[in-house]
Amino acid sequence: MNPADHASNDDSSEAWSFDTQAVRAGVMRSNFGEHGEAMFLTSSFVHESAAHAAAKFANEAPGFIYSRFGNPTVQMFQDRLAALECAQACLATASGMSAIMACLMSLTKSGDHVVCSQSVFGTTIQLFDLFARYGVSTTYVPVNDPQAWAAAIQPNTRMLYLETPSNPMTELADVGAIGEIARAKGVKLVVDNCFCTPALQQPLKQGADIVIHSATKYLDGQGRVLGGAVLGDRDYIQTVLQPVVRYCGPTLSAFNAWVLLKGLETLSLRMKQHSINALHVAQWLEAQPGIATVLYPGLPSHPQHTLAMAQQTGGGAVLAFEVKADSPQQAKAIAWRVIDQCKLLSITANLGDTKSTITHPASTTHGRMAIERRAQAGITEGLIRIAVGLESPQDICADLARGLNAH
Repeated sequence: MNPADHASNDDSSEAWSFDTQAVRAGVMRSNFGEHGEAMFLTSSFVHESAAHAAAKFANEAPGFIYSRFGNPTVQMFQDRLAALECAQACLATASGMSAIMACLMSLTKSGDHVVCSQSVFGTTIQLFDLFARYGVSTTYVPVNDPQAWAAAIQPNTRMLYLETPSNPMTELADVGAIGEIARAKGVKLVVDNCFCTPALQQPLKQGADIVIHSATKYLDGQGRVLGGAVLGDRDYIQTVLQPVVRYCGPTLSAFNAWVLLKGLETLSLRMKQHSINALHVAQWLEAQPGIATVLYPGLPSHPQHTLAMAQQTGGGAVLAFEVKADSPQQAKAIAWRVIDQCKLLSITANLGDTKSTITHPASTTHGRMAIERRAQAGITEGLIRIAVGLESPQDICADLARGLNAH
């Protein structure tokens, strides 16, 4: 079966709810009639004849050819995620960063321009900086200022890129407002939906053209494998993006795709509980005397709480907070003390796990950024990011109290 021609579901599946799609969408059974999704660990596929092979290579006959650009297990993951994001099509990649890279390569050439939020994952900024050597320039703007987005667009702008909520400040973009700006200028709006996942937010419904995922995070949900995905309309995915993925080869393995399929089955349940636990921890942090600020979209005190509740069905798992201090040096020392005293929370820059994680963004995820750019993004030495897992929120708070109460 040709991935480009594959229809993920029959007509009846279009009426299925999100939770049912997460379990059932995209399933392709082999002749053996297996109930669990099959794992096709094969690099290539056999053809019926020389003529059949020629027809498949010419896209004149359906069927898989080579797992670099088509594999049944990967296809099932793509189709299921597309159903959840309400996208026409999806292409999976080896990691979230390779998804961003493939999207950037598909939309730009030397001499083109990108507008990007100041508040994005540090490695995303490093990637855009890397593309400057190939003649693709980037202007950074505040994520929550639509007028700044509009003013930054140039005649050669090809893409607007943002995360909402952002990493690590949990700032939100008004996807609808920025989407209108993008459409008026004929520019693609690309939204990284890593923090919310389609269980809490569906940017394509709100005005985005393309959605990016680091499937490594909440789509897997247990910190097991790497993966990425790009979603959009069928013409973009099959005509514009697919040649980049096919010829450059940022391929998602069949094994990782199978793991991600299993992750999607529990996505809705996990994201609901992550949001409940994170709100509990955020409320507790707000009551602590040593905390200057808590940033979590589910809190009424969040500057964009109203927008968050309009765009999202939950606050998500990620929050950030800033410790009180008299100087940047003291702030860093206190932040590191809080982190080092944790016995339950895992000290790792990754997120999206059932296990809660804690990190100091200024020296880890955003450590390679220039100090001035970190300051523009609000990433101070006293800022700590937590991805709240599925442990008891009371235990998470008790773990944080150990460092916050130390003298």
